[in-house]
Amino acid sequence: METLDNKVIMITGATDGLGKLAAKRFASRGATLLIHGRNKSKGENAIAEIKKATGNDKLEYYNADLGSLEEVRAMATSIRSKHDTLHLLINNAGLGGGPKGNSKRELSRDGIELRFQVNYLSHFLLTYTLLPIIKAAAPSRVINVSSVGQHELDFRDIMLEKNYESFRAYRQSKLAQIMFTIDLAGELESTGVAVNCLHPATLMNTNMVYEFFGSTMSSVEEGADALEYVATSEETGTVTGKYFDQKRMANANAQAYDKEARQRLRELSFKLAGLKNGSGD
Repeated sequence: METLDNKVIMITGATDGLGKLAAKRFASRGATLLIHGRNKSKGENAIAEIKKATGNDKLEYYNADLGSLEEVRAMATSIRSKHDTLHLLINNAGLGGGPKGNSKRELSRDGIELRFQVNYLSHFLLTYTLLPIIKAAAPSRVINVSSVGQHELDFRDIMLEKNYESFRAYRQSKLAQIMFTIDLAGELESTGVAVNCLHPATLMNTNMVYEFFGSTMSSVEEGADALEYVATSEETGTVTGKYFDQKRMANANAQAYDKEARQRLRELSFKLAGLKNGSGD
């Protein structure tokens, strides 16, 4: 594997599961790792575990609840104050369907449907706010960890105030990530920033999967293999705006390729995130 000695990598949701394993792999390759989580003690334990396993002490922990746009902004500001470049941003943190049969609609601190915000909108805000240092690191990459589970967005009820179901909320947020991927890739064409998304593996052995499905079909090791390939391999270095099913380029839900739908989502996202333009400022 190619060394990552001079690379700065950020992974959201890196204190457990796929994110932590990916962080460990990148740390073993010499990268400077910016690790995000929402539980400080868990984050400190993850840092200690990764350092012990890899011998890499270029590790930083950032605490933020993605259910708060204010905390996301503060985290991004802190990162930009310490780093002039960011070579790889992996938007991995996510909230699953919760306990099976969950029908209680949940809102973020900002009053936004919780899964839409945690899985998609907060990463939209984080990405745009970090974009200046991502561009400065070009050739650089943004990877959105999505899912094969996707559901069309109904713009008449995007916050699912009617007929709420948690797994639909999850799948809708995952399609929103893919739509964002395609749009951002187009926006960043010719900047040297590649933007892709992937379904890492089906029903990996994570707490999120156990909670909703009760059983698994694959491992986080399989997911990490796919993520590492899409995020760092030479073969995918010039690929942008694509959805991968593990290591294979695939087609997402048809709405992802609807330019008008993507534009509607983009305009709504800028408004909800409090962004005036693509600068993040």
